[in-house]
Amino acid sequence: MDEGAKLHLKEWLIAQIESGKYEGLCWEDDRKTMFRIPWKHAAKKDYKQTEDAALFKAWAVYKGKYREGRDKADPTMWKTRLRCALNKSTDFQEVPERNQLDITEPYKVYRIVVDNGTTRPAESHPANDQANIQAKRSLVNPHYPDKQLHCQTESYQVHKDEKSFTEDLMREHTYCELTGTKIQNLAPVNLFSPALTISDFRMQVMLLYQGQMVMKATTRSSDGCFILQGHVPLGNERIYGPCSAQQLSFPSPASVSLPPSMAEAMNRLLCHLERGVLLWVAPDGVFIKRFCQGRVYWSGPMAQHTDRPNKLEREKTFKLLDMPTFLNALQSYLQGKGPTPAYEIELCFGEEYPDPNVPKTRKLIMAQVVPLFAVELLQRFNLGETEEKHPPVTSNKDGEKL
Repeated sequence: MDEGAKLHLKEWLIAQIESGKYEGLCWEDDRKTMFRIPWKHAAKKDYKQTEDAALFKAWAVYKGKYREGRDKADPTMWKTRLRCALNKSTDFQEVPERNQLDITEPYKVYRIVVDNGTTRPAESHPANDQANIQAKRSLVNPHYPDKQLHCQTESYQVHKDEKSFTEDLMREHTYCELTGTKIQNLAPVNLFSPALTISDFRMQVMLLYQGQMVMKATTRSSDGCFILQGHVPLGNERIYGPCSAQQLSFPSPASVSLPPSMAEAMNRLLCHLERGVLLWVAPDGVFIKRFCQGRVYWSGPMAQHTDRPNKLEREKTFKLLDMPTFLNALQSYLQGKGPTPAYEIELCFGEEYPDPNVPKTRKLIMAQVVPLFAVELLQRFNLGETEEKHPPVTSNKDGEKL
């Protein structure tokens, strides 16, 4: 497995069992075909979040669904996410007759299975597993038999209420890489199923002062990037570890040729943008959270209004782009049933936006954000206008992407 590649649930969970890190998470049999997973309900009097929710929290952190120090702790949702992943996965099968839910330290038992439903020991041969995975993922387009679609698949369910399975929300994502030469007039491909976790977290960010670009950067961290005045304040790093989000600081107005009165107004605005905003790409879309005192407005694929301002509330997470919606729109476009899917996001700091009475070139500070997974997907399907607007990522002499 490549360095930095995400483990699938089976691989991740077996690693946690073998680590001995979580009390109650252990093998049920000597052949390591079944395991126990602690399952204490949060309503129990002796419930301790730090211990009884540790495994569920670890899965949420690993999947990017919980960010220490930034998101509100939600043990019930953590447990729900892992339960849903176990129930949905074809690698696991619950063994109800072995469950012990009425004891002091309750647990459930799951069996590791293979495709035909038989028991699978944990120490199966990695090479054979990988071959099976690749065989499943290699699909041939019947309309273009010489072209293959290599799709990674993963799906999960989110339960609004842990007690109700009827309110499940299936969120599925697909990211297919078309190998070989580009294909014109590609036959319809189901981009929405099976699901896949987007692994390209890069964003192209441009900062503009009154329509003049003053910074352009490509972010690569899976934790996203801060756009802010100054630097991210230190705090909780001793407990949670350092935040790896990239920091993009607003350039000084003095470095840009602006009238003195305009530079003064911009400096006043920048004073209110300390802590800024945090943007990140996740498997189900693009998100933002505003931390600064200064107001921030936006436009983009999921903006409520196109003719009047959309405000970001402070300390609240907003989804700026929804992955299933984008993929559905892309599929509609490929079938000739709709326009090119929208994916660009604009932020306006300190001034209302969109503003039909004031062009964006007159706004003091704006940011344009482009999630590069969308650019890559569109380019692979030979949508020329995307290449013109966002040229392909190039590399320097050392092979590093620029």
